[in-house]
Amino acid sequence: MSKQSPSPIYGGQALVEGVMMGGGEHTVSAVRRNDGTIEYYYAKRTKKPLYQKMKKIPILRGVIALIESAANGSKHLQFASDRYDVTPGEEVIEEKKPEGSGKLSLWLGVAAIGVLSFLFGKFLFTMIPVFIAQLFSGIFESKTEQIILESFFKLLLLLTYIYLVSLTPLIKRVFQYHGSEHKVINCYENGEELTIANVQKQSRLHYRCGSSFMLFTVIVGMIVYFFVPIDPFWLRIVDRLLLIPVVLGLSFEVLQATNACRNIPVLRFLGYPGLWLQLLTTKEPSDDQVEVAIASFNKLKEVETNPEVIKEMHI
Repeated sequence: MSKQSPSPIYGGQALVEGVMMGGGEHTVSAVRRNDGTIEYYYAKRTKKPLYQKMKKIPILRGVIALIESAANGSKHLQFASDRYDVTPGEEVIEEKKPEGSGKLSLWLGVAAIGVLSFLFGKFLFTMIPVFIAQLFSGIFESKTEQIILESFFKLLLLLTYIYLVSLTPLIKRVFQYHGSEHKVINCYENGEELTIANVQKQSRLHYRCGSSFMLFTVIVGMIVYFFVPIDPFWLRIVDRLLLIPVVLGLSFEVLQATNACRNIPVLRFLGYPGLWLQLLTTKEPSDDQVEVAIASFNKLKEVETNPEVIKEMHI
């Protein structure tokens, strides 16, 4: 049986030929280069006083955490993409080094794009099922039928999208790195030494994964929608838009709750739907990919104990 997660809690994100690991204050990415070497990137988590206060408020803290995650993750994704442009069957290095004062502006722009992309994606996955369900309003007329149908199409859209992108060689490798990230976190939380052999024995699934969060937005959204009207149609659209932050915040709380219950036998099943979705969003990694994830985590731990290490990385 796995042990309780130690403090601080660590998490990560899969990148193009790499893995980002993050703790309370620091985030570090490790990216495999074509010559076999591993290159590192560092970014400090921003802790604005207002955001820290908002993070203490249930539901609202989830929205803030997601926006910060999207902003920070986009910088790491940009670094990985700059260092490694992967095409089917061939890997090509393409370096882009911004100069001087333009570097900060570029990173801020990338962060903004990351947040906007996240919000736009949520907008599409929320609104498209509404219009599709409305097309069947002549057959499924009741509020209950419409909401269930809308949620069904939302789930179908999510699963179809994940499946289709997983067929591309690039995303398949990213999903392998996603699996390696989970394996390293599980190995650490289980108190085992971070060796390739130990990490490969771990599950590629994890209760705190963002994939689980995506599925919970479908389930939580369906429940929330029962408490608001669906007629007239324009009001239904307005409700869905206004409720996006509410659904995101509640889904975040559900994610945290299922993680807290994962070691309680009678409650751990609450997180199973999210784990099942991870069977699509993670793949079994190779030893080389696990090595990158271990390198990223070890570098993060090194930064936490010796901040001077940051000077040796890209920032």
